[in-house]
Amino acid sequence: MTFTGFAEAKPDFNGWRSRAAIRGETQMKVANSLRSLKQRHRDCRVVRRKGRVYVINKTQRRFKARQG
Repeated sequence: MTFTGFAEAKPDFNGWRSRAAIRGETQMKVANSLRSLKQRHRDCRVVRRKGRVYVINKTQRRFKARQG
């Protein structure tokens, strides 16, 4: 019996990786306050999209965050 729904999740040395990590996408940090996260890099911008507040950075994509 095969479970096709679990085909994307694979174990790594640290446990289970998410589907976004397997696809190579950077994950987003979720924080209550974006005050400190917007100061992590000089190119960080605070934007509002679809009722949510995000910190984006087009030069260093690892500095993504969402308020929540």
